[in-house]
Amino acid sequence: MVTVRPAAPDDLDAICAIYAHYVQAGVATFELTPPDRSEWLRRFSAIVDAGLPFLTAEIDGEVAGYAYCAPWKTRPAYRHTVEDSVYVAPDALGRGVGGRLLDALIADCTDAGMREIIAVIVDADGAASLALHSHRGFVEAGRLRSVGFKHGRWLDTVLLQRSLDAE
Repeated sequence: MVTVRPAAPDDLDAICAIYAHYVQAGVATFELTPPDRSEWLRRFSAIVDAGLPFLTAEIDGEVAGYAYCAPWKTRPAYRHTVEDSVYVAPDALGRGVGGRLLDALIADCTDAGMREIIAVIVDADGAASLALHSHRGFVEAGRLRSVGFKHGRWLDTVLLQRSLDAE
């Protein structure tokens, strides 16, 4: 069974390992070098200190994924818009982890007074992420062509957007 809870600093080693897999083996992120634990602690603190959700999913007490929302842009007019990130441990794929995390993010962002959530998804190898988001009401808002170069190829991103019920 998948349990979702607020992430804690003790989760950061597992989060580092999950993200490092996607940095090194895939194109879900455009980072080329996996961040170390101290960088993850900085990111974690910035998100939590901003009052935004940073969540961990567990299966049988082991971290099976994580998700968070960060500010979309730093300018004040964007303060009610966030960008989501959802990553599932490779051995936990297909077990409902991503869906549980994204559902919790949406609820937490609504409670935090956010109005819009943006997802930036690399369309190469991104079918699962696109499906995950579209099943939760995200709609395509645009496409950026050849904006990333990783693993010897140019990559497009698809921008998805979901409006929340926040007033």
